[in-house]
Parts: sequence; structure tokens; C-alpha cells
Amino acid sequence: MEAQGRLCAEPGCEEPGEFRAPPLEGAADGSGPGAFRWLCLDHVRAFNSRYNYFDGMTAEEIHHAQRPLAGWERETRAFARANGGDQGPRWADFSDPLDAIGARYRRETAPERRDGKPLSGQDRASLKVLGLAPDADRMALRKRYSELVRQYHPDRNGGDRSHEAMLQKVIAAYQQLRQAPAFA
Repeated sequence: MEAQGRLCAEPGCEEPGEFRAPPLEGAADGSGPGAFRWLCLDHVRAFNSRYNYFDGMTAEEIHHAQRPLAGWERETRAFARANGGDQGPRWADFSDPLDAIGARYRRETAPERRDGKPLSGQDRASLKVLGLAPDADRMALRKRYSELVRQYHPDRNGGDRSHEAMLQKVIAAYQQLRQAPAFA
């Protein structure tokens, strides 16, 4: 670690202050912790050897802190829900002016296709490029692809290459969808 020009905070030490240690006491004005001290390796080792977590605790508090299950008494939120405890936030408790939560919920729970095959986000985006509904079948996919290729291909537009980018999007969307599990 580089000391960046700092010297050890211990009086009389000329070694570089590479390691951060808490101040000896709080801030001078009592508003909170003071600035960190920077110590050399030997002095930070000495500081750490003097540290005692249990300093100031009663024997009963030390025993309670050293129990094998200390800190594990409270169930986590996931287990509490599974056991009928804390149910977490209700969506009705939130203000949703843009319908972001509700729209996501409807999208995830609404059946997308009559055959029950799931669509990925990439499938939805490709269907949008082709202008097809989520419930389209393989025949509709092929028919729409043929229509769009004819519409955007430069040979069908008198050599006009201005639609070439859209043609590439259509081809990529079709290639992705024809291999998607929903259209298998």
C-alpha cells in the first residue's frame, strides 16, 4: 500500500503511515468519530493487539455474545414469509403513477400465448420488429418475414438502399424467432 507522503501518527515515528486506524477518541467537538490516523506496520500491529471487543462488557454480556447461535435468532425475511410470518410490502401501499409495478406484474403473470410456451425478452423484441402478436405461430412468422423482405429489399425498391438497416433487423429477428422454443 502506498503512503502518499503521510508519516506514521505515532509521536517520534518517521516510517510512512500506510495503514488506517480509528482515532484514539471521538471528534474534538463531540459530534462523532474523529479523522482516521495513519500508522506504520509496526504501530498498527501494536494497535490491533491492544483491541478487545469485550472490553467494558459484563460476564453475562460476554457469554451471550459468544453463544454459537448468537445473531441467528431472528428468521430472515424469506423464511419468515414461508412460515406465515412477515408478508413483506403490499403493492397497494405504493404510489405508482406511471404504472411501472402494475405493468410489470401483468406482463409476468398474463398468459402470453395460447399454447403456454413462454417468450423471452428477445422474443418479444423480435416480434415487435416483425409487427406480430405474441400468439403468432410459425406459419404467420414465415408469412410476415416474406412480406417484410419483399418490402425492404433493394431489388424490389429499384435499388433504393435506404431501407437496408430495417431489412437487416427483420432478418435478424426472423433468425432469432425461428430458433426460439416458442416457435419450435
